[in-house]
Amino acid sequence: MEGPGPQGKKISTTGRLLAYLKPYKLQLAAGLISIFILSAVQVALPLVLGRGLFDQLLLGGASIQYLNYFAIGVFLLFAVKGLFTYTAVYSMAFVSHRVVVELRNQILEQLHRLTLAYHQERRSGEAVSRVISDVSLIQTSIAHGVGDMWRDGLLVLGIAVMLIVLHWRLALVTMITLPILVYAGSQYGRRIRRLSRTVQERVANLSSILQESLLGIRIVQAFTMEEHEQGRFAEENERSFAAGMKSAQLHAAVWPVAELLLVAGMLVVVWYGSREVMDGRLTPGELVGFLGYIGMVSQPISSLTRAFGSWQQALGAADRIFELLDEETSVKEPANPRVLDHVVGRVTYENVSFEYVPGHPVLESIDLTVEPGEIIALVGPSGAGKTSLVNLLPRFYDPVQGTVRIDGIDVKEIGLKDLRRQIGLVPQETILFGVSVRENILYGRPGATDQEIEAAAKTANAHEFILELPDGYDTLVGERGTSLSGGQRQRLAIARAVLRSPRLLILDEATSALDTESEQLVQEALGRLMQGRTTFVIAHRLSTIRNAHRILVMDGGRIVESGSHTKLMQQNGLYRRLYEAQFHREDVLASAPSGDLWG
Repeated sequence: MEGPGPQGKKISTTGRLLAYLKPYKLQLAAGLISIFILSAVQVALPLVLGRGLFDQLLLGGASIQYLNYFAIGVFLLFAVKGLFTYTAVYSMAFVSHRVVVELRNQILEQLHRLTLAYHQERRSGEAVSRVISDVSLIQTSIAHGVGDMWRDGLLVLGIAVMLIVLHWRLALVTMITLPILVYAGSQYGRRIRRLSRTVQERVANLSSILQESLLGIRIVQAFTMEEHEQGRFAEENERSFAAGMKSAQLHAAVWPVAELLLVAGMLVVVWYGSREVMDGRLTPGELVGFLGYIGMVSQPISSLTRAFGSWQQALGAADRIFELLDEETSVKEPANPRVLDHVVGRVTYENVSFEYVPGHPVLESIDLTVEPGEIIALVGPSGAGKTSLVNLLPRFYDPVQGTVRIDGIDVKEIGLKDLRRQIGLVPQETILFGVSVRENILYGRPGATDQEIEAAAKTANAHEFILELPDGYDTLVGERGTSLSGGQRQRLAIARAVLRSPRLLILDEATSALDTESEQLVQEALGRLMQGRTTFVIAHRLSTIRNAHRILVMDGGRIVESGSHTKLMQQNGLYRRLYEAQFHREDVLASAPSGDLWG
């Protein structure tokens, strides 16, 4: 996979991945130099032992003093080796962990930058897999694979040089199998990279299924779908197993073939080398050293093969990561953003049309002006375009036609952060994070004082129940706020919006899932929050929007009716039919015996 580079040039995946190492070139250099020294020590050992111990001491009759010097020298050699081993391992681990931190930060920034459309089209488990699993593969490859390839490449090169120094004709005989090994390695690398990508995609699917199953555990258990979800997971697990076994099969096959070639080469060396010793052209110690080098070469070649495979797996993971990082967002920051100094709160939609799928409009030719401080209620059947209309205001999406303006300024000309700071959102499904109550409210305005947090909670009718929690404002709310009731979660969401103090407010069916008592508390809090703010209310219960300044009735992506509750009831249109149908259902539910309803 190639990605964008300077002056529009394409950069390979390898080039892009190696670019992450540049900021840590000193640590990388320390690691690679240490590995170079370790390789040199390792290459020198057979020659030292062959000529120094075998030829000079055992066959040459050197003195005991020579033996003492020899033993001290070997000990110091291994002490130096230990020191540089520590430096190499630490340096490469430092570089790999820093690269992982950088990659994960970039991935999360990109995921936050991409629009709602991207996240709605893809499963969150896949993104989690890229952040955790794919990046971990890269970390392992940099920490071990890069160092191993450098070390083993140096060892193979050093061994080749020493073989030539010892006996060049015998070295040529040894290297007959080298081109075959190189060709086999290149073919192996291409296949393992393809298989690695498949394995990672299977792991991502597993993560998605597991995450969906756990997040929806209440529905799974309520509908007794445990076996179905287990079967879905087991099926994908088997696919992951099959992909993993194909990769393992390739790993398992490559080494026996390489080993067979190496053994064949060694047998030829033993036969030819023994004849050279008999003819006096090679000493026994040199033959021992030569065979030592031949014995040594199998380990670095084996390790080099594994490291090369690990690197190919890392490149497969990097392909997936860079594919995500290269994803273009449809909502772009303006080149020269305009600053919103003082927002009055006038919102206009000028001939706005929008579609999620080309050719299937969700909004068509919307013209709307909302005055500062006006409360606008949006009603209509499901799929009418209510949420889509308000989602254009904070630029979760951009219209395919027309313009959305705040105080006469096109929202596309305003920086996203500046724009969204002026808009408060209280959704139907309140999202709380697994931190304290205080930190969840602080999402509205980081840096606010404790007094401001408590004031916001009081406005949201949340202060009293917060004080009753085990640790008050420091109580952890649990994942997604599951330790709190629906009304409590909603009041924290309102406190968050109050703390933000926005000029524009979006209430997306904020009370539709609450019981009567909780709804009353939330409605009181919302009433305080809406005062003096331009507000869009998406209403499920029509009884909650009677006091809106204006009610807009939407159907088929258009505004079909507009006016007050009284005016719309007099028109005998869609609003009246929706209102009467809803209240008829509520009257039936309130008056019918439970046996009639559920029996």
